[in-house]
Amino acid sequence: MIIDLRSDTVTKPTKGMLDAMMHAQVGDDVFREDPTVNELESKMAAMFGKESALFFPSGTMANQTAIKLHTNPGEQVICDKYAHIYNYESGGASFNSGVSCKLIDGKRGMFTAEQVKEAINPDDYYYSKTSLVEVENTTNKGGGACWDFNEILKIRKVCDENNLGFHLDGARLWNALIETKQTTLQYGKVFDTISVCLSKGLGCPVGSVLVGDAKIMKDALRIRKIFGGNMRQAGYLAAAGIYALDNHVERLKEDHKKAKEIGELLSDLSVVKSVEPIETNIVIFELNDDVDDKKFVENLAGKEIFIIPMGGKKLRMVTHLNYNATMHEKFLTILKSNSF
Repeated sequence: MIIDLRSDTVTKPTKGMLDAMMHAQVGDDVFREDPTVNELESKMAAMFGKESALFFPSGTMANQTAIKLHTNPGEQVICDKYAHIYNYESGGASFNSGVSCKLIDGKRGMFTAEQVKEAINPDDYYYSKTSLVEVENTTNKGGGACWDFNEILKIRKVCDENNLGFHLDGARLWNALIETKQTTLQYGKVFDTISVCLSKGLGCPVGSVLVGDAKIMKDALRIRKIFGGNMRQAGYLAAAGIYALDNHVERLKEDHKKAKEIGELLSDLSVVKSVEPIETNIVIFELNDDVDDKKFVENLAGKEIFIIPMGGKKLRMVTHLNYNATMHEKFLTILKSNSF
């Protein structure tokens, strides 16, 4: 039995999702004639109370499109030092949009409105113009941490006072919403643009969606084309997204519960130095200084358990749709045995 905890992107479609995909009505989405893509986009726009939504092959492309919509070359984006757009999008902000990132030294990928104020550049011509603030919820490198919504509201106020765009990388927003009991409409009122991923916690094979009001989104389709993201009969993929939204959101609670149970046992292991607070489905822990992290990962792989190293003795596990109860019990038993 292989237990793959490297990411929640390793999932495969459920039978219900496959059935929905195989029975999807499709058309040519480049001509905007795919009825299932149109349905998904309309559904997502309504969920967030926005006027427009656009389906993308990936979350990175959705984020990169948002950055380009908000900025001009030579300008600057404020984000956390842990931000996905800075660390894991191959330098796309500079390559695609010609912008730099002003990094905030936040806590677990989150920062305060006061830190945003301090990060805004002066108006003098020799400074890069600050034009966008970006936050990520949940935070990937921050261990699946959920933002305090009240702090987000304060940052929105700073953005309004300084004429800054406000973008949310909501790759795992569904996890945050389930954990905090907030709503998509609440987030839609605060952010100018939001990217949400369907291929992580919701278990789709492909896809993210970017939502926003008509004014900011008017060039999104053109930018997606420039980035090579236009698809033809994409309704087969969109059908998976619709099915996931209808069937896979509430079940995220199960992933969170499993992650917390793993964290509790990890905390008792003699080789583990610390476990970061676990709020959702990501478990990040650090090994003791005298423990070989590479060998630790290899030992787990020898038991057909796969996790991912993050460097500096830190390791990550992510629970997900295909990590079932049987796998969970087996893994907990191995952890309890302390056989590493």
